[in-house]
Amino acid sequence: MRFVAIGDSFSEGVGDELPDGRVRGWADIAAQGWADAAGHSIQYANLAIRGKLAWPILEEQLEPALALNPTHLSFNGGGNDMLRPRSDPEHIADTFSRVLRRCDDHGVTLILLSGANPAGQLPLGSLIQRRGDELSAAVLRRVANRPDVVRALNWPDRELSTAPYWSEDRLHMNSAGHHRVAARVLHALGYEPPAEWWSPSAAAIAGPAGMAYYRQHVGPWVKRRLTRKSSGDGRQAKYPTWVERSPQ
Repeated sequence: MRFVAIGDSFSEGVGDELPDGRVRGWADIAAQGWADAAGHSIQYANLAIRGKLAWPILEEQLEPALALNPTHLSFNGGGNDMLRPRSDPEHIADTFSRVLRRCDDHGVTLILLSGANPAGQLPLGSLIQRRGDELSAAVLRRVANRPDVVRALNWPDRELSTAPYWSEDRLHMNSAGHHRVAARVLHALGYEPPAEWWSPSAAAIAGPAGMAYYRQHVGPWVKRRLTRKSSGDGRQAKYPTWVERSPQ
C-alpha cells in the first residue's frame, strides 16, 4: 500500500502538535493505524500545506502526489475557501471531480474526506454552517455513482463538532479530533480502529474568550487576509516522498 495525502491544514495536521513542535494529525495517525491493522508496512507521503485554497491544492499538490505512484490518495479542501467573502461551493466541489478524474487516470483509489465542522464555535458560525452544508452536498453529488470512492465524511459528525475535539483557535482540531478522523478513515478502509480513537481521553482545555480570543486568533487571521499572506507561505510539505510505516 502506498498512501499519499493532499490538502490544507486539516490534512497537514495543524492543531495536533507534538512536544517537539512538529505537527502530526489524522493522516499520520491513520497511516500508522493502517500498518498496524493490516499487519504489514505501508508507504506514506503527505503533501498538504496549511492555508491552501482548494484550487491551489489541486494545482500544486495533485500531480506531484500522483507522480509518486500511490495506490491510495486522500483529498480534502475548501475549508479556507469557505472563510472568504465570496465562496462558490459548486466551484470548490469541481476540484473533487478533477481529483477523482486524475485518480481514475492513474488507477488510484480516492479517499474522500469532508472536514470537521467548527461552525458552532466560530464568529459568523451560521454562515460557515450554511456554506459547509452546501459544499458537502455539492461534493456528494459528484461521487453519487462511485461506490469505489472511499468516504470518510466528518462534516455530519455532531460529536466531532463539540469543544473537546478543538484547539484554542476553534478552527483546527486538537489531538482528540485528529484521532477521531483517523478512526473514521480506517473504518472506511475496512479496518477496526482502536476504540479510544473515537473519544477524547481528557476534557477540553479552555482557550481564550471574549476579546482575548479575537486578539490572539481572529486578528492575525484578518491581518493575513488584508496583506494577502497565508499561514502556509514558505512552508514545504512534511513528507514529500515516501516514508515507511511498519506495524508496531
